[in-house]
Amino acid sequence: MAASPSALLRLARPRQWVKNAFVVAPLFFTPEAINAANLVRVALAVAIFCLLASAIYAFNDWCDREADRQHPKKRSRPIASGEISPAAGLAFSLVLLAAAAGLTAAFMPPGFAVYAALYALASTAYSLWLKHISVLDVMIVAIGFVLRVDAGSAAIGVAPTVWIVICTFLLALFMALAKRRDDLARDLADTHRPALAGYNLRFVDAALAVVLAALLVSYLIYTTNEGVIRRYGTDQLYLTAPFVTAGVLRYLQVALVEERSGSPTDLALTDRFLILAVVGWIATFAFLMYGAR
Repeated sequence: MAASPSALLRLARPRQWVKNAFVVAPLFFTPEAINAANLVRVALAVAIFCLLASAIYAFNDWCDREADRQHPKKRSRPIASGEISPAAGLAFSLVLLAAAAGLTAAFMPPGFAVYAALYALASTAYSLWLKHISVLDVMIVAIGFVLRVDAGSAAIGVAPTVWIVICTFLLALFMALAKRRDDLARDLADTHRPALAGYNLRFVDAALAVVLAALLVSYLIYTTNEGVIRRYGTDQLYLTAPFVTAGVLRYLQVALVEERSGSPTDLALTDRFLILAVVGWIATFAFLMYGAR
């Protein structure tokens, strides 16, 4: 029986595409690079990463189909539930991957192709093996976000600042650790996710505190860095720090107090406090950065 369009759409996990907003970050932080051509390139870059991400999600579900059938929520995924056969799921993944590769070869610069390929290789290795190794699993997730930023930079021919790369890595690492804490709080068996055997609540809570502190300090250094101040023509970027602090503290509250940090994407799309913090940060940063020009 052929897979239904709705099942294929769920296999692609379009809600997760919000993560590809990080591809847009380099253009947002480079006002002088904003023009029609770069807007088109970045839009295409986002579309390519959406295809890549969906290809990886489909491949991951194909790899995990047996384990997902034992999971209280994941057993409803299209391949695990039988809505899509394993062969059809794998074929769908390859089609998406081929589409992403074709668009990259036809329209994107070589530098973007390198970062997109690295993202695909790292994500595939994660699905096959690396997600079973504690600590390395969350590191690979965080690196995936950095590669998105690097790819967005390559698409418009600019170099990301070291502070943007550091803050992106730390923010993604913070969210990945919060996800592992949620898995532990829900008492998921390490037979489903072997990497959980290398974690406990004390370790994850300590790691969250360390990463959160590093993230906030790095962001404050970024907003008060003399080179950044000269680049944007304002010494008031520190005014965006309260929004960053409020956002990460809210995420920490969700993880530690409410214990429902399972899906960063769902939180980003549904938690009003987080949404207001993100919108406030974007609006304030844009006003300070573009208003000074």
